Amino acid sequence: MNKKSNTTRRTFIKSSLLALGGISIVPRHVLGKGFLAPSDHLTKGIIGVGGMGRGHFDYAGTKTVAICDVDTRHLQKSLDILGNGVKTFSDYRELIRLPEVDIIHIATPPHWHGIMAVDAAREGKDIWCEKPMTRTIGEGKKVVDAVKTHGNIFRLNTWFRFDANFYGMNTEVKNIKKLVDSGMLGWPLKVTVGKLTGFDWKFYWVGRTHLQPMPVPKELDYDRWLGPAPYKPYHEHRTHGTFRGYWDYDGGGLGDMGQHYMDPIQYFLGKDDTNPVKVEIDAPQQHPDAVGTWRKITYTYEDGCQIILDGEGTADAPYIAGPQGNLYRGFKSDIPDMERKLAQFPDPAPQVTDFVDAVKYRKKFALNEENGHRSCTLVNMGLIALRLGRDLEFDPKKQVFVNDEGANRLVNQPMRAPYSI
Repeated sequence: MNKKSNTTRRTFIKSSLLALGGISIVPRHVLGKGFLAPSDHLTKGIIGVGGMGRGHFDYAGTKTVAICDVDTRHLQKSLDILGNGVKTFSDYRELIRLPEVDIIHIATPPHWHGIMAVDAAREGKDIWCEKPMTRTIGEGKKVVDAVKTHGNIFRLNTWFRFDANFYGMNTEVKNIKKLVDSGMLGWPLKVTVGKLTGFDWKFYWVGRTHLQPMPVPKELDYDRWLGPAPYKPYHEHRTHGTFRGYWDYDGGGLGDMGQHYMDPIQYFLGKDDTNPVKVEIDAPQQHPDAVGTWRKITYTYEDGCQIILDGEGTADAPYIAGPQGNLYRGFKSDIPDMERKLAQFPDPAPQVTDFVDAVKYRKKFALNEENGHRSCTLVNMGLIALRLGRDLEFDPKKQVFVNDEGANRLVNQPMRAPYSI
């Protein structure tokens, strides 16, 4: 699919929807491959079926028609579930070129997310990506640019800003946002993320040092598993369920869980289009290969709002502290009669939270490439400060660190040849 034909079809569907009052009744064969009437099922190809990918075979309104993995055991387990009619691949590039696939679901380790998302966008596919969105800030910027250029619908798979009770709060995030927007807590606000405020970090999800090389299992294409990451001798702890403990592929518990915790904070603070200007780190010196633990990471925005990641769970603090009131675990507050007062304020604006509808009607999903990149940048800012062991200043507009060449080298990290975005 070339860029010109992709753009032409997307222009056509947009004009058709406008002419029909936003209701799509244009048949799929007129719109071309990748477009369908609302009554039809969407087709998807899943890249990475070792765990999370297998959990999304039956997502409502979609049908899995192709899967990809570099481990033949994962492919076979998936076929045992899906049946032999599903196409299988070891090279994701072959899967994303399939004309019959509407959605690419990326469920690989994070060092693959950026390159796969950009390639899928160029092929005109809509994208569902697991968190963290990208392993580096620079890769996130390229995903944003690619999706904007090619008109794709993008979903990042963390849902707490719009669905389910938020960690430890006994309520949905929309009620926290309503409280923040009401002004009852005052401004600026300080949000503390830690065990005492209801959050359970995978704090000890760390790497091992002094790994000894092991033979590569015959069922695993380890070179392709590494892909754009630097070459390191194979050890089983680097791959599959324990890869998150290594800088080359993720960022420990913060990389794994950070976007779950911090994306909703960006949302209820109204920071979806920006980032903090400073990150401060309190942590032991880190190993160059294996991610370690940290005591505290503090983010400060230009207006004085702060997010504090309390790794040790020692801070005696409310979840949200404001100059006029505090919010505690369980959605409890020291504001008299808070819930009655809160009922007088309007609810937050509605969000598009059905990915199938977002794809069919070409609506931007609630957690998309733009706000997802901003909350992922929070994660990556913290990981860079942790890795370097120093406080950093950040320019949210340019999305680079201020006067720190070493930190900026981690914003745009080189990829192992021949891989590139």
